[in-house]
Amino acid sequence: MQRNKLLYWAPAFLFLVSCHSNKDVSDASGTFEATEVIVSAQATGPILAFNIEEGQDLKAGANLGFIDTIQLDLRKKQLQASIQAAQTRKPDVEVQVAALEQQIATAGTEKHRLENLVKANAANQKQLDDLNAQIEVLNKQLIATRTTLESSSSGINKESSALKIQVDQINDQLRRSYISSPIDGTVLVKYAETGELAVQGRSLFKVADMTQMILRVYVTADQLAKVKLGQTVDVNAELGTSENKAYKGTVTWISGKSEFTPKTIQTRDERANLVYAVKVAVKNDGILKIGMYGGIHFSQN
Repeated sequence: MQRNKLLYWAPAFLFLVSCHSNKDVSDASGTFEATEVIVSAQATGPILAFNIEEGQDLKAGANLGFIDTIQLDLRKKQLQASIQAAQTRKPDVEVQVAALEQQIATAGTEKHRLENLVKANAANQKQLDDLNAQIEVLNKQLIATRTTLESSSSGINKESSALKIQVDQINDQLRRSYISSPIDGTVLVKYAETGELAVQGRSLFKVADMTQMILRVYVTADQLAKVKLGQTVDVNAELGTSENKAYKGTVTWISGKSEFTPKTIQTRDERANLVYAVKVAVKNDGILKIGMYGGIHFSQN
């Protein structure tokens, strides 16, 4: 009878030993995190389309919906019309000075003829002097007219450039009216629905990169010497059963200052009050979730 009792309690004893040894495997423990991004509205207006659901996988930059852009589009058309109107006022400098240039050319021909006549004593010097004075006046008129026309053209160009900048601003606002995710990830929370009013800065949804999880653990000062950046460690994820899921992780960050042990975290030395936070990157196979508990074991080699 006593032998039967021993046989009966043996599996239970082995189970307790197994659980105890699993617990001792972890040199430090913590919870899994992910890179989370809260995407906010960058424009104000009714949400005309917003086609995402919680748990949906998103691609960075993909169009997920848009906010009403009618007023922006009308403003853009108004600015484009103003640019066209300004360009019609732009003078054609060469056309408008062509008449003066022709007068100067004709006067130059006449001057050459008079110079020959003066040499032959067939014309007097006063006629040549009067023509030279007339050519000088025409040249000054040409310079003044060209300067005025070019100044007017430059002013219109600057006016058009300012309007084009406003068009670029409208285009940027139109681009911001479209909703997209800045990263590849999974929708964790959806804060808005189609038909609601979006206000610039209002949260629309939260997305997280679940392919690469971060296990934040806490180590004591004695353990800190065993940890270094880039180090590979054994990771055990607690799945809510007596069995843990094993992974390989890489130390990506070590806190430069100590802090008090979080209440939800158990350290190997329960008496430790001051610990250092450490982040361990773990590639997710689809099982790891945010908030799941896990532990690490430092390699002995």
